[in-house]
Amino acid sequence: MKKSFAYLLLFTISAVQAPAQQSSGGGEQKQRSEDASEVKEEATGAKSTAEQLASGPNAPVDPKSFQLGPEDVLMVRVWNQPQISGVVSVRPDGKIGLPLIGEIEAKGTTPHELTQKVTEALSTYYKDPLVMITVQAVRSRKYYVTGQIAKGGMFPLVTPTTVLQAISIAGGPTEWADLKKITILRNGKVLKFNYKDAIKGKNLDQNILLEGGDHIIVP
Repeated sequence: MKKSFAYLLLFTISAVQAPAQQSSGGGEQKQRSEDASEVKEEATGAKSTAEQLASGPNAPVDPKSFQLGPEDVLMVRVWNQPQISGVVSVRPDGKIGLPLIGEIEAKGTTPHELTQKVTEALSTYYKDPLVMITVQAVRSRKYYVTGQIAKGGMFPLVTPTTVLQAISIAGGPTEWADLKKITILRNGKVLKFNYKDAIKGKNLDQNILLEGGDHIIVP
């Protein structure tokens, strides 16, 4: 009788624990699924940014935080002064040249700060000049994606971009790519990236933000 009661008690405990374990496993699967969905949304957002870069007249930069550098292309507009307005590029020495006011240091300044500089310089010649400076193309900060990728090449680093987003912007890996052995070259260092893990929401700490000059290689 005691043995029968012990067996019955053991069976009852096992029956209670089994659904709990299944529920826990289901929770982990749900969390992984949610992580993977977030990663896919991130990649989709990256494609939208790329489309903006391709179709918009101005690069989508924050005029109060983006720092200009050599080769960046700017549109300078001065109200009612077409002889001063126009497209200029930041020279290798970090300066731009404008009619009437000459050279102005642009490297390291934001579009907002440069607008203030040009406005101040023009105030010597015009009363209350209205100046607007926008970035047409970002060429000072860029990254590269090469190898088994649909549309490899050089890309402007306009907004914060992760490795996964960069691969998505480049059209995604080809069917022959070794998705577990992607590397990022950064200042002489080699960083590893497992694409299969990333799209499943695993090891997301490897999905780092890119820096100017980074080179992603998809073998």
